[in-house]
Amino acid sequence: MVEYLDEFLIIALAHFFAVASPGPDFAIVLKQSVQQGRRNALYTSAGVGLGIFVHVSYCLLGVAILLANSPELFDLFKYIAGAYLAYMGVQALRAKKNTEPEQAIGASSNTESDFKALRRGFLVNALNPKATLFFLSLFTLMIDPETPQSIQIFYGLYMALATWVWFSLLSVVLSRPKVRRFFHRAGHWFDRGIGVVLLLLAMRVVI
Repeated sequence: MVEYLDEFLIIALAHFFAVASPGPDFAIVLKQSVQQGRRNALYTSAGVGLGIFVHVSYCLLGVAILLANSPELFDLFKYIAGAYLAYMGVQALRAKKNTEPEQAIGASSNTESDFKALRRGFLVNALNPKATLFFLSLFTLMIDPETPQSIQIFYGLYMALATWVWFSLLSVVLSRPKVRRFFHRAGHWFDRGIGVVLLLLAMRVVI
């Protein structure tokens, strides 16, 4: 493993900047933290981390090469991802005004199942073309083809774990009562703002 330390550090640094940059993953974790509370956001974050395994799996199986050389297939993937983000954006735009923000904070906590939160985070990451492009470049350009598959699997495990930890930390911060109370003062405007962001992300994904 020591001989692959330089490669690992490059990958870890690239992954950090990728996961820390604003995108669909951040938007959905922010939305769930404020609307649903800490537990829901943590499960959403776990789903985002699990979504990393989808990207790592198709890269290890060689599908990344197929996607890179098949614009039609990649375009189809983009349209599916864009449609999903647009759907979530429209749902957020339909948010109604909270007449009692304090009560809304308590009422919005744990109103949906842990599985649904996990599934939402998983789908947002797994269908994120930004993540697809990142892993395509990572496994085709930054990782040496001669690197043993066991080492590449380790890279994938690290990135999934690091993603989960990062968004879990964000969930803990964003779901604090003071933070949620601040966002709930804006209420429906915050929800609609997130909806606009998701729609813009959907347009960016497709275009």
